[in-house]
Amino acid sequence: MSTKQTIAQLQSTDRDNVFHPSTHASDHAHGKLPVNIIQSGNGIYIKNQQGTELLDAFAGLYCVNVGYGRTEIADAIYEQAKKLAYYHTYVGHSNEAIIKLSQRIIDWAPDGMRKVYYGLSGSDANETQIKLVRYYQNILGNKSKKKIISRDRGYHGSSIAAGSLTGLNLFHQAFDLPIDGILHTLAPHFYWNAEDGMSETEFSQHCADELEKMILAEGPETVGAFIGEPVMGTGGLIPPPEGYWDAVQKVLRKYEVLLIADEVVCGFGRVGAPFGSHLYDIRPDLITIAKGLTSAYLPLSGVIVGERVWEVIERGSEELGPMGHGWTYSGHPIAAAAALANLDILEREKLTENARDTGSYLQEQFKKSFENHPLVGEVRGVGLLLALEFVADKSKKLRFDATWKVGAKVSAACLEQNLIARAMPNGDILGFAPPLSITRTEVDDIVKRTTKALNSAADLLSKEYSWKG
Repeated sequence: MSTKQTIAQLQSTDRDNVFHPSTHASDHAHGKLPVNIIQSGNGIYIKNQQGTELLDAFAGLYCVNVGYGRTEIADAIYEQAKKLAYYHTYVGHSNEAIIKLSQRIIDWAPDGMRKVYYGLSGSDANETQIKLVRYYQNILGNKSKKKIISRDRGYHGSSIAAGSLTGLNLFHQAFDLPIDGILHTLAPHFYWNAEDGMSETEFSQHCADELEKMILAEGPETVGAFIGEPVMGTGGLIPPPEGYWDAVQKVLRKYEVLLIADEVVCGFGRVGAPFGSHLYDIRPDLITIAKGLTSAYLPLSGVIVGERVWEVIERGSEELGPMGHGWTYSGHPIAAAAALANLDILEREKLTENARDTGSYLQEQFKKSFENHPLVGEVRGVGLLLALEFVADKSKKLRFDATWKVGAKVSAACLEQNLIARAMPNGDILGFAPPLSITRTEVDDIVKRTTKALNSAADLLSKEYSWKG
């Protein structure tokens, strides 16, 4: 049997049996959507079963921070599996890997963090956050202070509760979301949401004022927490405008609202600092982590609990006994071993510093190359997070007709250049988040391929829709 026949059989079996996330179900099942079977990876490249090498400029789902093919992590997984593949962490049981990892995480985290609770994904970690907010307020006697404010375009997961925190309609439609008790305030996207003539600091204060209005309208006695990504991820890779986090934190402190920093994307070096909270002087009560913790070599997430919340959890145990919350795989030793090996690489190879320095080069080269491109309205980013936002008319700042699917067309044009960049789900946006191991030479290659893709997409739009830029 030829390799071509084997691939075709696997693709057919996939269509018959696999339920894919964020995939058009009918197109996939009936062959209108290609099944791209990934075979291997090394550095910032992956290879599919046809042998085509692709430059992954999005690190999977901004998670393969140390790059592909790290045998050190594979060896750590193997050694731990031989010694102890699993035992639960309920009722005080533990394992050496999770003990060492917890100390390492606290060392990486901002000051004031005390404990780490483990799960497998950012979604389940944010489920834990919601429960901890409720537990905390109940122990303090704040029986009505349970509402959580998120932001439009924020991404915090796709489960029932975490999906409600997410401020993107795609993750709500036909699921009866968001659930009660979850609110959404203004997204801090200066390009689209600032009024004419506003400075960034004025817009940041406007965002904080809108947040305060919402808290007052709901009643401060009903608002228990605020959750936000230091840099918005799936909602468009949006760095905060100048002064944003300072202005927001003043409001939260005024009304005694807990702050949850969702560091799933920003954490472990991606923004050129250990956490986004370090970069923007955020002082959270709770932190959500996942992705970069293991560079996705195994699933692992966590909630880092700050001093203020931990003291109340201890008090609650004195009143109620053990907290009735747990996952079967919390503190899984093999996942912890992968995380430890991953953190060793991040530290040894100074990949946080590389994200800062090579990330700065990435930002400079993209601005130099694309700010004046007729398709591009905004080039934005920080560290190794970057986005291009496409507009129909730069001078008038007019969006494209959504039915043109410009972001998807540019992403497809990138794929023709064997470059993976992500069409983001909230507008005509192309996202980049390469592994933190990327070099300047590889950045230059990304710019070269992206240039060809943008020009190709612009030509296509001119032919299909008579777009003139």
